[in-house]
Amino acid sequence: MRLESVQSAAQPAAQPAVSSAGVVWIKLAVLYLAAGVALGMAMGMRQDFTLRPVHAHVNLLGWTTLALAGIIYSIFPQAGNSVLARVHFWLMNLALPVMMGALAYVLTTGDVKVLPALVVSELAAAAAIVAFAANLFLNLGGAERDVRGQGEVADPARVA
Repeated sequence: MRLESVQSAAQPAAQPAVSSAGVVWIKLAVLYLAAGVALGMAMGMRQDFTLRPVHAHVNLLGWTTLALAGIIYSIFPQAGNSVLARVHFWLMNLALPVMMGALAYVLTTGDVKVLPALVVSELAAAAAIVAFAANLFLNLGGAERDVRGQGEVADPARVA
């Protein structure tokens, strides 16, 4: 066996060309996943499920939504590098911790004095989702192209 073939066999396979636009989103999503798992375990160990709505929001808005946005923004960098993506990022990542903290406070104490913060953070999170949707509709023109990179226009009627 020649040295060149040994060296080429030892080198890792080339990674597909993916934009880094969504990497921060994915890393933040993993942090929310860890928080959601920790909260779920704590609730289970204590057999106190008062924070169940917080757990659900952390997992769905934090882990799932941020991870999906990160994947989408990585695959479609024109959307991931847009102004709407930045609006989406800041609205969501400022709203979500406030929303979770305020919701947890209301659920554990019954004190509603933080409801204005909860409402404002919920509205900000909703605005972030609207920015995300607008971003995808405005910046994914041409998404009908074959995502395998072959440049062929896919005919939705012929997809089997």
